[in-house]
Amino acid sequence: MLAIIVALIAACSPKAQVIDPVAHEAEILQWRTDRLASLKSPYGYLNLVGLYWLQEGASRIGSAEDNDIVFPANAAPYIGELQTTADGVVLVVDPVADVRYEDVPVRTILISDDTTEEPVALTHESFAWTIIKRDGRFALRLRDFEHPAIAAFPPLEYFPIDPALRVTATMQPFDEPRILNVDTTIEGLGYRPESPGTVVFDIGGKSHELEAYASGDRLFFVFADATTGRETYPAGRFLYAAVPGDDGRTILDFNRAYNPPCAFNAFATCPVASPRNRLQARIEAGETFDPAAHSTPDGYL
Repeated sequence: MLAIIVALIAACSPKAQVIDPVAHEAEILQWRTDRLASLKSPYGYLNLVGLYWLQEGASRIGSAEDNDIVFPANAAPYIGELQTTADGVVLVVDPVADVRYEDVPVRTILISDDTTEEPVALTHESFAWTIIKRDGRFALRLRDFEHPAIAAFPPLEYFPIDPALRVTATMQPFDEPRILNVDTTIEGLGYRPESPGTVVFDIGGKSHELEAYASGDRLFFVFADATTGRETYPAGRFLYAAVPGDDGRTILDFNRAYNPPCAFNAFATCPVASPRNRLQARIEAGETFDPAAHSTPDGYL
């Protein structure tokens, strides 16, 4: 059996690294465990209950219906006022509301957004919120640490682990990195990643290509394939890989392909697979999609 698996890996790409299938399986199973733990963590994506796009000026927040941004009923009626400018978002807390930063009560605070070095997360009762910045726009992202979706969330489903879908890819760099314009699940909201180039790889004896996005010391891919919209999420799946070494090669392990946050919650902002990143092959590896695991529009299962 081992000889057959190794032969399959070799057939997938003549330059693929021969790996220990037992160690590879253990690695993927651990990755799956970590993936689920991350989703269920306090700052994972299962406990989101609101995403509110901000306009410049003042916006009152709280559970009372006359607020500009209405929180769930178990929040205080009036929490405070957001003051939004092109440079950032400041919260002025209502005198009777308890709002904390790192468990210390605050009265006024600049809520550094998620694109800064030290983004701020504020808490009130079981709620927490951050400011995200997307395409030059600010939004308040609200989560509930007591969200019922965490306990109700079913196990993630996957295709069987397939060592043949761990492939060697070769980077084809652009002359200069390009800023791309990629659609997202939010109408009118763009995603503009920097791309160093494309990667080329073989699956089943056929050559394929994906456009890579720069992500620190890794490459990021948003891709679709012939399973998309059937066994896998309609907007595509995510995958990370190491930045290629001096030989221009990296490993794409499609067993690590996973669903974007939007598969589980309506309050995330996710890029979708661009036309250039739609593979004709069936990538029967990685995470599948069960619509029953998707939250309802109000954020609760």
